[in-house]
Amino acid sequence: MRILHLMSCRGWSSDAYWAARVSAELEGSGHEVTLVCKRGAEARVIGRAREAGARRIETLAFAGGVRPVGDLADLRRLRRWLATTDVVHVHRGKEHWLAALANRLSKSPRPLVRTRHIVQPIRPHALNRWLYRSATDAVVTVSEAIRRQYVAAELVPSERVIALPGGVDTARFHPKADGAGFRRALGAAADLPVVGLVSGYRVMKGHFTAIDAAGRLAAGGHRFHMVFLGEGAMESAIRGAVAAAGLEDRISLSGFAEDLPGAMAALDIALYPPLESDGMSRVLFEYMATGRAVAASRVGVVPEVLADGESALLVPPGEPAPLAEAIGRLLADGALRARLGSGAAGLARARFSGGCVARRLVELYAGLGNGRRA
Repeated sequence: MRILHLMSCRGWSSDAYWAARVSAELEGSGHEVTLVCKRGAEARVIGRAREAGARRIETLAFAGGVRPVGDLADLRRLRRWLATTDVVHVHRGKEHWLAALANRLSKSPRPLVRTRHIVQPIRPHALNRWLYRSATDAVVTVSEAIRRQYVAAELVPSERVIALPGGVDTARFHPKADGAGFRRALGAAADLPVVGLVSGYRVMKGHFTAIDAAGRLAAGGHRFHMVFLGEGAMESAIRGAVAAAGLEDRISLSGFAEDLPGAMAALDIALYPPLESDGMSRVLFEYMATGRAVAASRVGVVPEVLADGESALLVPPGEPAPLAEAIGRLLADGALRARLGSGAAGLARARFSGGCVARRLVELYAGLGNGRRA
């Protein structure tokens, strides 16, 4: 099958990662996949897409807003590509409209699939009704909650919307990853439990809840070291909150991890404490695949894929006391950590790997056939 993935991201976001990973998995299973990225995003997106396994990469302008000159040039190239493509799969609004218009203008229209990566209601105005009801053959969502939004908006019949969470690279993220190097760099004693939060430094990611929970754990006499792995605009505020809580000796900010599987493998406990759903939750699936014991907020995809006490400990979002209690349970019970980590890793392999998502997509593509609805 010849598949065209269009992805207009300006930076390396969860949807860019998903598109690149799926392209690599589909290519690995014998399909011919071209990933089309935004021109000028070589450093921020294209290089990382290649690292994620994408082999065939093209570019289009994907100009922001309506830009007649650039958009017309993109449309001309898309129309030419349609003749040698079986399915077009898009990831954001810009490329969705371009692909829909290219199909409309083409003598060889192809099935069009849209993936929705974010939790944000779709407005059912007239243009969107045409885009989804007439121009789009299927919608893929990265969580069941996002799928329900589409169904509620009545833009797409429920049978044409499927939820496909996951997509983790289980060849990179697995329980046998070596975390020794990261622990040495962190300076943590061999017997000191390490609690980690991998995330960009943004308000919604829950760092301040984690800091409050760490203060409660320290006051209760628990031994641990907490590390935040990431970068972002909130770094100064987070450092200030750590200092204000008197936890500089307990919490480290280590920046971006070059060897992320190794960094995750060094964690005894992994935190996923966002205040609200952030769509795909890529880091959550990487924790799972690495076999970490996870304490996670009940937001978005979390309660859809994890069972409290079986594959993770689930807590209310934004509440430090329950988070501290969950971390305390895990610190005190190595057997519980091992059981939850093993359960999470098994789930990741069985249901949420990139290979699983790719197989489901191939089934979807095949079901759409070679032609389009009238």
